[in-house]
Amino acid sequence: MQRDEVYVGDMSRILIREWPWFVAGLLVVIAAVFAFTQSARPQWEATGYIQIGQVAGVLQGQDPKVEPLARVLERLKFVPFQNQVMARMGIGEGAPEARLYRKSLKLEPLPYAGPLVKFTVRGWSPQQASQFAEATVAQLQTLHQQLQAGPLALTQARLGEVQADLDIAQNQRRQLILAATPDDARDRNAQAAGVASMLLATTNTEIHTLQQTRGELAVRLSPNYTYDTSLMWPVYVPRGPAFPNLPLLWGVGVLFGLALGAFAAIARHAVRRARAVTVTFNQTDDTRHLPTHGGHGAAAGRDAATSNPHAGVRNP
Repeated sequence: MQRDEVYVGDMSRILIREWPWFVAGLLVVIAAVFAFTQSARPQWEATGYIQIGQVAGVLQGQDPKVEPLARVLERLKFVPFQNQVMARMGIGEGAPEARLYRKSLKLEPLPYAGPLVKFTVRGWSPQQASQFAEATVAQLQTLHQQLQAGPLALTQARLGEVQADLDIAQNQRRQLILAATPDDARDRNAQAAGVASMLLATTNTEIHTLQQTRGELAVRLSPNYTYDTSLMWPVYVPRGPAFPNLPLLWGVGVLFGLALGAFAAIARHAVRRARAVTVTFNQTDDTRHLPTHGGHGAAAGRDAATSNPHAGVRNP
């Protein structure tokens, strides 16, 4: 087994031995998360769905929507439009609320659902977030009403013309019915009655066509086919704030704290081992030098005794 590898048992022993450093790293992160949650200003998020208005009385082949979906998305992203929304609420362009509105406005197109535009916006309170969403739709509705005023007026004028022609045709039919009815007392001639009958048939056909046209225009102008830009459903604001997300923040903070604490404990253990190895090496080096000098002196003494055998012998 290679001793330079770290196993679970080694890790647990390191954490137990260096527990002050592990706890210190964890507490640092927890303190930072707590300070952030106390200092951060909560933000609530409102969600809404915009239904783009349409006028069904346009020419065949044209899009009945007041504006195409792509153009609506671009309009909502324009800073001038966003400033108009803030001005509608009496908020200046440089106010913190305006900056939060511009920064938090998110759009998601739903082309296969109407089409619809899903959007989210944040505020410092649930009421403010809801007001931001409603003001956005109200401002867009005002602009779209101006755009659809022309086509709507033309369709309504066309319906009025058809209704007037229908009234005239119905009056003519009543007169022709009287003219085509034989009356022996008045001594009407049969030829005049026949002409009146032919005109009556033509008038009936014209009346049927006008009634069909009026019905189509009335259906197009009904609320099912002609409507203003509006919210598809009421604005939804959750009870809890969207920022800061406390469960997510504390979960990530605890995990990061555990990782930082383990790293601090391992780093401290590595420093401790490095110091222990350095001290052991120095002690071993000193031990090697001390016997070397002592042995050289002893060898010199033995050489001197060998060359002078009487050295060290005292005379009687």
